[in-house]
Amino acid sequence: MAQEPSAPRPAHARPQDPPAEISPAAEAELVARARAGDLDAYDELMRRHQERVYQVIYHMTSHHEDARDLTQETFIAAFQALPRFRGNAAFGTWLYRIAVNKTLNYLQKKRPENSGLSLNELDWNAEHDPDLVALISEKTPRREVSLTELRLKLNEAMQKLSEKHRLVVVLHDVQGLPHEEIAKIMECSVGTVRSRLFYARQQLQAYLSDYL
Repeated sequence: MAQEPSAPRPAHARPQDPPAEISPAAEAELVARARAGDLDAYDELMRRHQERVYQVIYHMTSHHEDARDLTQETFIAAFQALPRFRGNAAFGTWLYRIAVNKTLNYLQKKRPENSGLSLNELDWNAEHDPDLVALISEKTPRREVSLTELRLKLNEAMQKLSEKHRLVVVLHDVQGLPHEEIAKIMECSVGTVRSRLFYARQQLQAYLSDYL
């Protein structure tokens, strides 16, 4: 019986040397070895992905301990589900999907009274907007504000978004993922990703109107 992987180190305890990029073929080889029960291969996959997974979860929960626990749960769940992984998507995309689902379920259970914003009501009328909203700047036209204070306000504003609108901002604006990959992770259309991102940025701009 295969042994479960050890708990990943919290991503805020950053390694001094980040893992070098590897080719999709090399990662596919690691996945194949891990599926065959090679724990060293899975440990290497964890090492390569744990920080980004942790950062996504942390930006969703705004809580280091919750993010650490959910990151550990994500990698254990992924290890258990590896026999069912068929490679239809990249391993990282598949892993993000597990992390996202676990985080959304956790937030729903933690705050059942907060139903958030209605995605069905918001998505249909959001237009594609080529102009990106500048959320952080060192100087604002209304007043001087420290970058630290602005980041705190941005974090507060992020927590006011619904979980799925917050998630699309994290995946696109923080993690730098393209719309197409986010659509695979969130299991929705690219148009829905764009409309949610448009609406979320508009909401953040409104929440931060005194600082921008």
